[in-house]
Amino acid sequence: MIWATANVEAVSDAVVSTENHADPLPLTGERTVPGIAEENYWFRRHEIAYARLLDRCAGRVVLEAGSGEGYGANMIAEVAERVIGLDYDDSAVAHVRARYPRVEMMQGNLADLPLDNDSVDIVVNFQVIEHLWDQAQFLRECLRVLRPGGQLLISTPNRITFSPGRDTPLNPFHTRELNAAELDELLVEAGFQVELMTGVHHGAKLAALDTKWGGSIIDAQIERALAGEPWPAELTADVAAVSTDDFELRTADIDASLDLVAIAVKPQ
Repeated sequence: MIWATANVEAVSDAVVSTENHADPLPLTGERTVPGIAEENYWFRRHEIAYARLLDRCAGRVVLEAGSGEGYGANMIAEVAERVIGLDYDDSAVAHVRARYPRVEMMQGNLADLPLDNDSVDIVVNFQVIEHLWDQAQFLRECLRVLRPGGQLLISTPNRITFSPGRDTPLNPFHTRELNAAELDELLVEAGFQVELMTGVHHGAKLAALDTKWGGSIIDAQIERALAGEPWPAELTADVAAVSTDDFELRTADIDASLDLVAIAVKPQ
């Protein structure tokens, strides 16, 4: 992730068609905000989890815990019976309420979810758990608010590839990053049954861009952002052209994945 200019470009047609014209959230590096060409790679890399797991939300009552800018909760609102968004940040809460009226936005602490026991069918938590100080408490809260048989859909950067060889995350907004085994262990200890553990990988187009940009399209972006260098027009164009379909979700080579995506179920 490019910390100073973090994540995104254009949102899907479904999001654009239903959003109100609210002022954009400031780009801090902590959350994804739509509409910035140079951040499109990161936006699409986050968006794949929503796109691939959206059918799990169809006709369900869904809580997005840590909804950030709100574009994901609004995507879910296309198919869900009801979507509740939750965020701790004042500006994010106000922004979602103004821009995405289909999302029932609440303000609260993810370590103490302001919902009743057994009150939702699905909890969505994409690219958030790595920011939390008490990850185990958050997962116990997810288990509590889910109905029996309900699902937690969760994604997070893979520590092995995101901060290679480090115990301290490279991203200053992250408190603890996880590998697949560590995420699985946290979920099981919280009381979940892990139905699926999969990972985000570059598809053929992004693999070709890796080769083109000296071995890593990610490093090409980060190096210029950290150095404060202007981007070459060709790099901006390549990044802006990335689509969700340029990423793959697969269970093979999980430790080599970019991000982890898991489905965990509350026992009946």
